[in-house]
Amino acid sequence: MSYKIKEIRSWSDEELEKKLEELKAEQLNQRMLKVLGGAIENPARIRNTRRTIARILTVMNERKKRKEESEDRKDKQEKT
Repeated sequence: MSYKIKEIRSWSDEELEKKLEELKAEQLNQRMLKVLGGAIENPARIRNTRRTIARILTVMNERKKRKEESEDRKDKQEKT
């Protein structure tokens, strides 16, 4: 399933991690079907899954960076 970035940003950190784990498992299953020569119901789903994983990782990295920047600002304010 493909999610829009706006929807992904509304999720909590726990939801992001849970969904990322689910999508990685789904991606593994899709790859296994493809390698084993099984009929894939929807080949575009592989691409959508990969892109959704990338979107989730992007949001997670943005949040991590924002958190680090806010901590750096607090440290600088304490030093002055």
